[in-house]
Amino acid sequence: MRPELRVVNDPAGTVGELLAEQARRGGSIVLTGGGAVDRAYRRAAEREPNWGQVTLWWGDERCVPPDDELSNYALAKRALLDHLTVQPRAVHRIRGEAEPAEAAAELDEALQGIQLDLLLLGLGPDGHMASLFPGSPQLEVRDRLATDGPAGLEPWVHRVTMTVPTIQSAVRIVFIVSGETKADAVARAFGGEVTVDVPASLSRLAPVPVEVFLDESAASKIEGP
Repeated sequence: MRPELRVVNDPAGTVGELLAEQARRGGSIVLTGGGAVDRAYRRAAEREPNWGQVTLWWGDERCVPPDDELSNYALAKRALLDHLTVQPRAVHRIRGEAEPAEAAAELDEALQGIQLDLLLLGLGPDGHMASLFPGSPQLEVRDRLATDGPAGLEPWVHRVTMTVPTIQSAVRIVFIVSGETKADAVARAFGGEVTVDVPASLSRLAPVPVEVFLDESAASKIEGP
């Protein structure tokens, strides 16, 4: 399905508003890590400090303790959770401090029968999404909702991640991308062919259009209108 590319001045601010709107509606929100989301989470908390109707998940996590600077949970706690007046009704933190296979099995079990209403993703310069890297064994997993495996780029920390089918099953799939360093990946993921060589492109096989919020720099190598 053709992605919906939306070039905006402030992707973090726009995505923060989307998160706040979803928090008001309730349901399940899947968060991500990466440099683009800190401000988005802060904006979301400002716009809607009551997340009491939300069930919170993470699309992937590095296998580190929850207070480690590399932890996606730690980022969200610092930028979002610590600023809420009402916490989510459930927070499904991936236990990065556990054995990777154990943490992945816990996430897989917890996701059984769950509808993911809004799934937020970043985009790596190599075209990865969540912790699904080009050439990684995690990409081949189709019979589980979550899995674990090695990283495809620095930092070289083992990961737990939702699988491709889990991502494709979300009701709404949103990417946030900013900066010229992501321009090549954007063009390949959302303007090129769908291929496992660019894992983020696999999101386009979902039955819903993928929404990509990006700045002009990140969109600079996309061909056409």
